[in-house]
Amino acid sequence: MKPTPQDLAAIAEHTLQHYDAHADAFWAGTRDHDVSQNISALLSAIESEAPFTILDFGCGPGRDLKTFADLGHTAIGLDGAARFVEMARAYSGCAVWQQDFLALDLPADHFDGVFANAALFHVPRAALPRVLSELFATLKPGGVLFSSNPRGHNEEGWHDDRYGTFHDLAAWRRYMNAAGFVELTHYYRPPGKPRAEQPWLASVWRRPAA
Repeated sequence: MKPTPQDLAAIAEHTLQHYDAHADAFWAGTRDHDVSQNISALLSAIESEAPFTILDFGCGPGRDLKTFADLGHTAIGLDGAARFVEMARAYSGCAVWQQDFLALDLPADHFDGVFANAALFHVPRAALPRVLSELFATLKPGGVLFSSNPRGHNEEGWHDDRYGTFHDLAAWRRYMNAAGFVELTHYYRPPGKPRAEQPWLASVWRRPAA
């Protein structure tokens, strides 16, 4: 049965409550994660002239947001968890927008790149086409979206008070292509491991210039 708008709002609220309640532990457990491969994948695909305007979608406590800013780019964070927004502003010194992924209010044709690292898998399948269309629209023509999600066999549901959807590559491609994106590349993480030990699917997509 297709979830109602009320169902989707409840899913988002419960997931965000989990992150708010565990924000300090999440920061302690993730602040030293090396995602330089992902950051490079986004930045190297952007064809406009640097510095870039980057949206860190699901920025959490601000680890990657600060990296983009330190590299000289105009970086803006977005997260739905109030505690993460507070932490990211303090840590990065950047603007951070508090927005639920399912209730976005984004400027059109604004960003050179969108960095969605470990974020979009929280969007239920029923809402994903709309969310991807909104991210497409907030990119400048020719802009680039990076995503990294825990992969799976298209199962969806609750895990430790967080809602997630675990796409395989074929399904993820269908959603991204339907939103208008063109695939540039994909890879699995962490690098150098057998595929069975690479739980993350990373992919890079362009909004066509015309």
